[in-house]
Amino acid sequence: MSDPQSSTPVAAPQPEQGNRGGTIAGPRNLPLELENPDLLAPPSTDSGTLANLRFSFADAHMRLQPGGWTREVTVRELPISTNMAGVNMRLDPGNPSGVREMHWHQEAEWAYMLVGAARITAVDQDGRNFVDDVGEGDLWYFPAGIPHSIQALAEGCEFLLVFDNGSFSENSTFLLTDWFLHTPKSVLAKNFGVPEDAFANIPSHELYIFPAPAPGPLAADRVAGPNGEVRESFSYRLRQQDPIEAAGGHVRIVDSRTFRAAKNIAAALVEVDPGAMRELHWHPNGAEWQYYLEGQARMTVFASSGVARTFDYQAGDVGYVPFAMGHYVENRGNTTLRFLEMFRSDRFADISLNQWLALTPPELVRAHLHLSDEAMAALQKQKPIIVK
Repeated sequence: MSDPQSSTPVAAPQPEQGNRGGTIAGPRNLPLELENPDLLAPPSTDSGTLANLRFSFADAHMRLQPGGWTREVTVRELPISTNMAGVNMRLDPGNPSGVREMHWHQEAEWAYMLVGAARITAVDQDGRNFVDDVGEGDLWYFPAGIPHSIQALAEGCEFLLVFDNGSFSENSTFLLTDWFLHTPKSVLAKNFGVPEDAFANIPSHELYIFPAPAPGPLAADRVAGPNGEVRESFSYRLRQQDPIEAAGGHVRIVDSRTFRAAKNIAAALVEVDPGAMRELHWHPNGAEWQYYLEGQARMTVFASSGVARTFDYQAGDVGYVPFAMGHYVENRGNTTLRFLEMFRSDRFADISLNQWLALTPPELVRAHLHLSDEAMAALQKQKPIIVK
């Protein structure tokens, strides 16, 4: 096999470490093995059995629609992720542009715009409305039950959606057209106070994603409602937030303290320099659902009871860390590693191994770990969340 970027043959890795393991003599999927070297030949520190903590959107079923596409990673694809699910969606550019049909669902929706721009709309339970344009790096959040829509602007868009239920599916949302199709026309006529023939041309099937005239100026789409606009904006400009700088990168943390509407999904956008890592830590308030935006990463998860397992990640992959399990994320490439950490919580919270040891009486730490003087001195420097 050769690297597609060069003519140099790529050596086939083998599941060998010293005198352990052996070569593969039978059929193999070499491209997949090259993407996941720590599954093929795990570090010697890996031990025991731990559920799969990785699934790629590239392995997810793609639903193609006039106007765009969607694919999802739910508990079906990643069984351990019972409390969160993710959707990757594309709405086509142009005029007409792609629309995600007006709908609602039983789960809260948190979103990150990957590419392009869209117009989002919503109406809350108090009859207050919301219309805004969101671009690359922006967020939005719709609480459970709040009806909303998403339409690409002329340049089109692609985004990540995260839901607070691992069993969520984009294929089972409450669609406007679907409801009309399953309501007698006589009931529709009575509800709206118009003749039945006013509904003669409603779509014969759900639209889901479809093309419609591209939105014009934002001001033209603002609807003056009797109750005004929502009190807490459903959108947030994450790129305008000052990052927390660290020796090996930086992070932007967003939760209900900064994005007030996001009551039960907190997140961090982490950027790690080549050769650096997101330090050893764990989260005391929930499991972590990850989405890798760019770069190459390695993560080892410590599950207690002598169990640990290492996984490799790249752009488009989903990672998962069960509640309170220790882990790190290391940049294994030569470019910046960027990924999102999401939590079903109103607050972002983590506990640093460095900080724990630094704030514990030194003699107690030394009695546990028998560390050198140099190591003990290093512990007193309470390092940031990204280290070299």
